[in-house]
Amino acid sequence: MYNHAPENYTCPFCLLIAGLGNEQVHSVQSDIVYHNDSVTAFVSSLQWKNNHGNTIVVPNKHFENIYDLPLSYAQNIHRVAKMLALTMKLIYACDGVSTRQHNEPSGGQDVWHYHLHVTPRYKGDNYYATQGVSMSVSERAIHTEKIKKHLATIQLQD
Repeated sequence: MYNHAPENYTCPFCLLIAGLGNEQVHSVQSDIVYHNDSVTAFVSSLQWKNNHGNTIVVPNKHFENIYDLPLSYAQNIHRVAKMLALTMKLIYACDGVSTRQHNEPSGGQDVWHYHLHVTPRYKGDNYYATQGVSMSVSERAIHTEKIKKHLATIQLQD
């Protein structure tokens, strides 16, 4: 429903989850901070100058947007997003955490696979006035290791 992916779309997130790569896949296996049967989270190749640690949570099965996403996946995605938010508060000492998700071209979606960004935020960080820039694999590895180490310690209760 309300789909915009071009015909024969090659999804970079599906390739990443499958352990494959091509010129469309900017993230690598070493960026993954969390993976289970339904959800994967990885440090994004796109980072903001004042907000390093931007992490993306995706369903392992391909759903283009929120309209297609089953609630069972949404629940798992937000469980991982909460774990990431608590981790970011701990390791980045951030003042807050933003989650954002875009649907359709007019909503700002540019990868045709549902994904939720979880980003550490700071007072006066100018987040919405700045552009994301590509971060090298070696730079991302620093954030990946920190997040993975502390994410494993987070215990959620219902």
